[in-house]
Amino acid sequence: MTATMCLAQDPAADALLDRDPLALLVGMVLDQQIPLEHAFSSPHVLVQRLGHDLDAHQLADFDPDELAAVFARPRALHRFPRSMAGRVQQVCRALVERYDGDVAGLWRDASDGRELLARVKALPGFGEQKARIFVALLGKQRGPWTSITLRALPRSPSSRSTRWRSRAFSRSTGSTGGLPALVDS
Repeated sequence: MTATMCLAQDPAADALLDRDPLALLVGMVLDQQIPLEHAFSSPHVLVQRLGHDLDAHQLADFDPDELAAVFARPRALHRFPRSMAGRVQQVCRALVERYDGDVAGLWRDASDGRELLARVKALPGFGEQKARIFVALLGKQRGPWTSITLRALPRSPSSRSTRWRSRAFSRSTGSTGGLPALVDS
């Protein structure tokens, strides 16, 4: 079972995010300092400009100046097209080096959610927060989560709000495409 993505707010762009994990990853890379809808519709625009589906090997090997020009054409794919074209290229190079260009390699043999999170955080441009958001998006796209237990973390004197986190990660045996799922421990 999968959930339909509605991040780009455009049916064709959202359909691409649903079927192509590299498009979803590229959208997540671009999701900074621009509206979320623009970031996640940009992979669809990139596919249109390239004339074919995204391929990590091809993007990794693309001439950096040419890729920046593709990103900069009106409507620019990001407000910083050269920088973000370079970031997408760095991520694709990491995918080629670590997973032979297969984005699903990020989660396919991850033993648990912590390992998956560490793998995502190791990608260029992914800090703790962005990595956690992407892991959650993967869960929504590749789901289902078998169950989620939230518990409040203790408030620290400096904290004004309660923070929530999942209790445990473990590999799901459901139809998650091998994605580790959150389960009660």
